Amino acid sequence: MGIFDPLDLAGKATDATLARYREAELAHGRVAMLAVVGFLVGEKVEGSAFFFDASISGPAITHITQVPDGFWAVIIAFIGAYEASRAEAGWVDPADCP
Repeated sequence: MGIFDPLDLAGKATDATLARYREAELAHGRVAMLAVVGFLVGEKVEGSAFFFDASISGPAITHITQVPDGFWAVIIAFIGAYEASRAEAGWVDPADCP
């Protein structure tokens, strides 16, 4: 069975390009799932969380503007380090992973 591509978006792509697309799709899907979980948890634990002395309040959509600036620098540093190590390793077939 071949790949599911009804619009033939991958018609001109090489095998390496398709592997990169698949890896990117998995990574973006995982980030989206974590974002949804974070949004739902933010709604549920409002005012009772141990982060930031429980000072973040209101609807979850407004929480991002209430987070202290130093927090974002740490998050960006961790994400940058992870992405750099992932890019350095390159694409690896999941069957070859330990």
